[in-house]
Amino acid sequence: MATESRKILVTSALPYANGPIHLGHMLEYIQTDIWVRFQNLRGNKCTYVCADDTHGTPIMLKAQQLGMSPEEMIAQVSKEHQADFADFHIAFDNYHSTHSDENRQWAQEVYRRLQEGGYIKTKVIEQLFDPEKEMFLPDRFVKGTCPKCDTEDQYGDNCENCGTTYSPVELKNPKSVLSGATPVLKESEHFFFDLPQFKEVLQQWTHSGALQSEMANKLNEWFEQGLQQWDISRDAPYFGFEIPGTDGKKFFYVWLDAPIGYMGAFQNLCERRDDLNFEDYWGQDSDAELYHFIGKDIIYFHSLFWPAMLHGANLRKPTNVFAHGYVTVNGAKMSKSRGTFIKARTYLDHLNPEYLRYYYAAKLNDRIDDLDLNLEDFAQRVNADMVGKLVNIASRTAGFIAKRFDGKLADGIDQPELLAEFQNAAETIANFYEGREYGKAIREIMALADKANAYIADAAPWQLAKQEGMEQKTQEVCSMGIHLFRILMIYLKPVLPEIAKETETFLGAELTWDSINTVLTGHTINPFKALIQRIEPAKIEAVVEATKADAEAEAALAGKAALQLEHNDELQKEPIADIISFDEFAKVDLRVARIVKAEHVKGANKLLQLTLDLGGETRNVFAGIKSAYQPEDLEGRLTVMVANLAPRKMKFGLSEGMVLAAGPGGEEIHILNPDSGAKPGQRIM
Repeated sequence: MATESRKILVTSALPYANGPIHLGHMLEYIQTDIWVRFQNLRGNKCTYVCADDTHGTPIMLKAQQLGMSPEEMIAQVSKEHQADFADFHIAFDNYHSTHSDENRQWAQEVYRRLQEGGYIKTKVIEQLFDPEKEMFLPDRFVKGTCPKCDTEDQYGDNCENCGTTYSPVELKNPKSVLSGATPVLKESEHFFFDLPQFKEVLQQWTHSGALQSEMANKLNEWFEQGLQQWDISRDAPYFGFEIPGTDGKKFFYVWLDAPIGYMGAFQNLCERRDDLNFEDYWGQDSDAELYHFIGKDIIYFHSLFWPAMLHGANLRKPTNVFAHGYVTVNGAKMSKSRGTFIKARTYLDHLNPEYLRYYYAAKLNDRIDDLDLNLEDFAQRVNADMVGKLVNIASRTAGFIAKRFDGKLADGIDQPELLAEFQNAAETIANFYEGREYGKAIREIMALADKANAYIADAAPWQLAKQEGMEQKTQEVCSMGIHLFRILMIYLKPVLPEIAKETETFLGAELTWDSINTVLTGHTINPFKALIQRIEPAKIEAVVEATKADAEAEAALAGKAALQLEHNDELQKEPIADIISFDEFAKVDLRVARIVKAEHVKGANKLLQLTLDLGGETRNVFAGIKSAYQPEDLEGRLTVMVANLAPRKMKFGLSEGMVLAAGPGGEEIHILNPDSGAKPGQRIM
């Protein structure tokens, strides 16, 4: 057991504020929360901070789609995120936002220090520019084909399929997300963090034990390829913090201020708590421990850029960065259509959060392995371990203590050797928790639970209670079961905080690590109430079906939003004309006409000559639709013409009306076609 209290600051990666939390996210926060709770249970001073990551292009796009400001959207998402985390019993000391005064101050301060140290460079680069919207396109305003694996529909900063990071100009077949136009290259001055200056510092730090071996080995590849200067600026418009001195034209790239959000969240907490001092944890001479829990997809940012920025700004580097793998469901990538892309709230609507906390803990280790949430195994594991083994110990013995002994535990211990075995497991289990080998800790705890159940089954208090003169033995056996259950719940308190809380009420005693060697002999307990229920298959099926329904609703909404965006885009290109009166409109005589002949016009690049049948007379019309139609494709079709338009004399002949068409021009011209039942000469009402 630790002899001196440690001073620890822990963070999880900041969830992005453009969508809900799902069970893939929850792996990280559950893993971190268990570790933090364990440290505090052992008497260490462990502080846990986090925040929403609120800046960048996707936030802008999402807010525009929802018809609200970015500030309004991130405030709404923050409430949802915090509610999900609270209901999963994630015990943050502070949950903040990167769009905060503290984060702005620290982002600017870190930038200032890096600039003074000579680590910020400027250079003119070619950047993709939307010729229709007349704006530079940040990474996520561009989509195209990955330059490495040829996966289509990838954003301009990294490929979701192969994980490659790249510049938007490297994309194949790039398209603007805003207009669909093919972007052009245009020059713009950008700010760069000179990462190569930190090569030796980073090589030493990455191989100091601060990273898992898999991470350190992966980083070797980047060192071999050669570190590159990192573009930390983005052109307006951009939702984020303005770079000082750029007159609102340049903003910090989201990945510069996102990790600084750890500092901003902690600064905000320090301002509200007298027992915390910012410099003690982030200063260059800090003796505190600093740990980041992250997913394997953001190793690059946390293990190269982040420690280099901290070092260049005369701040301390992390003690460790712990990475984990992804969550798969039933052996495959999470899928909305299969109902396995499960939102945290959907899960919470049907199942106890401590089921998932236990299952994740039972499968977690200190490596960067993906974790499979097999839904059938999930139910079986929870029912067998939590219900059939753990809670069963208390439920089989507590009733006898309540009914026969007025809730009082025996004054003596039935099997001191067995009790000592449970107590002596403390250091082994503690070492597993400390090393993030939760699966090994759970196996050790459940092995003890098996021994407790075997002890109760062998002693058979339900039989002893029927035998004359065995009252004391019955009390001691049942009390022994309660003692063993209490120790197991101390070990599981970081994993199952709510059940531990209910257990404390039942026992009338706090579950502390220091009390493992204390025995509640002669102690009075409260009546036992069921601590957990079995998982019924129908509950899991309800989660899957609800997830499928959510996916269908989201797809319908996205389609509607895309249609609306398309309509809005057309209106922006050509706004609706000034209002006219009905009488003015009634003067226009629109008639159904049949194209009886269509032919090229000699010497005209855009015109076709149409002979139109109005149901008794014919008209000659020159129409600028040559770029979209071949004459033979038009003959015999119905269309709509303005029949009372004054004839117009052209060098090719007299045009006696106008056919109606829609579109911006070129190949995108679409003549109007009445329904097949219409007849030439009929008036359009």
